[in-house]
Amino acid sequence: IFFIRDPTLFPSFIHTQKRNPETHLKDTDMFWDFLTLRPESMHQVLYLFGDRGIPDGYRFMNGYGSHTFKLVNAQGVAHWVKFHYKTNQGIKNLSVDKAAELASSDPDYAIRDLYNAIAKGDCPSWSFYIQIMTMAQAENCKFNPFDLTKVWPHSDYPLIPVGRLVLDRNPKNYF
Repeated sequence: IFFIRDPTLFPSFIHTQKRNPETHLKDTDMFWDFLTLRPESMHQVLYLFGDRGIPDGYRFMNGYGSHTFKLVNAQGVAHWVKFHYKTNQGIKNLSVDKAAELASSDPDYAIRDLYNAIAKGDCPSWSFYIQIMTMAQAENCKFNPFDLTKVWPHSDYPLIPVGRLVLDRNPKNYF
């Protein structure tokens, strides 16, 4: 999910994350003013400020492909697909107080946790799933399947297991 469905609003949304252009101070009003004028953002706001909004590092969070992707099989038949990566470590979150402490004492906490886990052989993994929608289903869908602010109902488009993503070694050189 994402905050906006209209891509022309993306630059304005990014400006809400920046400092006030006049004072150069952080300005939360810019963020909230933008969101309150766009009700489609509520789903993402609830996710961000809900229980899963502060994951205890990358190992303990799920990942999702926001966009709908077109995949074509060996027979040349195209389908619309959504990606889901479900952590095999379980969901684990930080309290607001712990997150505030780490933001000032160890802003690289999540990177360090991931690197150290892999280095000691505690390799994190995610189960990879897809949801599939046929072209015909997309044409007759009751909602816009390409809307970034929406999810596809699992009852109509169940998660199909595809494989696992395993991080089993750290980069030797980022350059």
